[in-house]
Amino acid sequence: MAPIELRIPTRWLVEGSVEEVYDLIGMPQDFVRWWPDVYLRVAESDTGDENGVGKAHRLHTRGRLPFTLDWQSRVTEAQRPVHIVLEARGDLEGRGEWRLRQDGEKVRVDFDWTVVGNKPLIRYLAPVLKPLFAANHRWAMKKGLQGLERELRYSQRKA
Repeated sequence: MAPIELRIPTRWLVEGSVEEVYDLIGMPQDFVRWWPDVYLRVAESDTGDENGVGKAHRLHTRGRLPFTLDWQSRVTEAQRPVHIVLEARGDLEGRGEWRLRQDGEKVRVDFDWTVVGNKPLIRYLAPVLKPLFAANHRWAMKKGLQGLERELRYSQRKA
């Protein structure tokens, strides 16, 4: 069965500085701490260059649906503190792009995720369940927003 591409944009608005948000998003190995509903295991497999380009991770993730995903991410572009592009390979294949912009005391975070599911279950069911897979991604991103807000509040209390 031919893969079905999902294009799912996400927008967050969080209190904090663009540098703080970039540092949290740019360290996927810490997602298991502040985004634990989705990120079960993350291991860095390459540190990349001084800007983070080439930085790679192996990830084991889940959503609300009853399956997990094993995939790898690699940063292909990075401009601190406003832009990270990654490519995904494995059970998910495609591209993610994070864009950050300071907006007063808040940070606007835009994430564009364009992927296909390579896991046989996803590939087989995608033509019928594409809206459900998109809703699953939106749930995962909602959990990410909640975790990011918590993490930012915690780090601001420590400062």
